[in-house]
Amino acid sequence: MASSDIAFTPAVKALQAERGSRAGYARMEENGGFRTHVTDDLAAFLAMVDTAYLSTANSSGQPYAQHRGGPKDFLRMIGGNTLGFADYAGNRQYISTGNLAENDKAFLFLMDYAHRRRIKLWGRARVVADDPALIETLMPDGYRARPEQAILFEVEAWDVNCPQHIPQKIDAADAATAIKRLEDRIAELETDNETLRRTLERNQA
Repeated sequence: MASSDIAFTPAVKALQAERGSRAGYARMEENGGFRTHVTDDLAAFLAMVDTAYLSTANSSGQPYAQHRGGPKDFLRMIGGNTLGFADYAGNRQYISTGNLAENDKAFLFLMDYAHRRRIKLWGRARVVADDPALIETLMPDGYRARPEQAILFEVEAWDVNCPQHIPQKIDAADAATAIKRLEDRIAELETDNETLRRTLERNQA
């Protein structure tokens, strides 16, 4: 059984065959399918993520997707294939929490617009509400939010999509840093230019 079978159900494979992509994915399956272990590259990517979408479904299969975000490194590897994050107090609907109580299958969708990358992670997730030490460990330093619980996500398979159709967007903080660097350089050049102008004026006097 290839790890990609987590997404490529018989119905999906039938559609792939009908529309001409099955042979290519069959070759991928011969090599094992999707990746199943968190690599150093994936861990480094997770450390740079500041936004994620967590998808869950209840016992009847009704899906739900929820945005989760924070400072970079709010998603943290805590050992093996397990990552976790502090779940902050919000609108108190508890849909994801309720879904995970019935069905632990979960999915994380991660976007990096600046570099036009997207990563999909399939796995199982659980809520931990009674472990203050774990929640404190997962809480980003200095971040002004109230953690209510932790969510642990066990990665079972993951895949990287091509950058096609991903619009390139720059993070506001990164743009501000680049603009400040340019402004500082312009100010430096203006100072140098004024110094040269005064030197020329003195030499011509």
